[in-house]
Amino acid sequence: MRRTWGQPSDPVAVVLPGAGSTADFVTRAFGPPLAGAGYALVTEDPVAGSEVVARALAGLDEAVRRYRVRLAGGVSLGAHLAVRWAAASPAAAGLDGLLLALPAWSGPPGAVAAACAVAAAEVEAYGVAGALHRAGGTGTRWVLDELAAAWPRYGADLPVTLRAAAGSPGPTEAELARVGVPVGLAAFVDDPLHPLAVAEQWASAFRRAVLERLQLADPGPDRAVLGAATLRALHRAAAAPAGKNRRSTAAPRRAALPRDPAPAAPTLSRPATRPGGRRG
Repeated sequence: MRRTWGQPSDPVAVVLPGAGSTADFVTRAFGPPLAGAGYALVTEDPVAGSEVVARALAGLDEAVRRYRVRLAGGVSLGAHLAVRWAAASPAAAGLDGLLLALPAWSGPPGAVAAACAVAAAEVEAYGVAGALHRAGGTGTRWVLDELAAAWPRYGADLPVTLRAAAGSPGPTEAELARVGVPVGLAAFVDDPLHPLAVAEQWASAFRRAVLERLQLADPGPDRAVLGAATLRALHRAAAAPAGKNRRSTAAPRRAALPRDPAPAAPTLSRPATRPGGRRG
């Protein structure tokens, strides 16, 4: 884990990338808005291979030992792991909150997770360029650009990494309910691989949470839109009384964790670089 944005004296936010993503994406998405709120960003690239989940969870423990961590969170798989860690770690009780972007599923892997495994098979069959070309007809341009930049960094371990993510359970309803700190959530209303229904259920299951909704096209000009929305949601959650969860727009509550909706074409993500404050 390393600081990629902010000053050594700043309190730290640790944010985990998703599977097949990078610390560079997280830095561009979260570094500028976190700096504006007075936090430094600590993150790292996922470890390629079958240990991607275990190593990410260990990275959170490492960050707490090394830095003055006040926020934790992640994107997609990183959000899943941040919740599982927060539900089990005594260190999480002293945090200012969690930042969770684009949760993909809850509990046992289902149809959305299976799409990740399909992406692994496509990479094996056609290579990174071929797999992205096949997704080009239905994918969002900025998402495909992010995948084209991130996936080659995994080399031959990319399919193994994606399959490990596909086999990883999301947080259970009990784990979500155990998180006692405020939670900021952000989700796209039109991303089938990070379904809005999952983020809505997470927001209902947490004790104090706010969900910000975005369109999938919104981060196209500036990826920091995603981090800013997540941080904005956390600020609202922190200001709300315990048990008073809010959403950015009205939507019916769901009593049980949703089943995975059938996914469409794969999507991933990555943000636009901002000058100043960044650490190499």
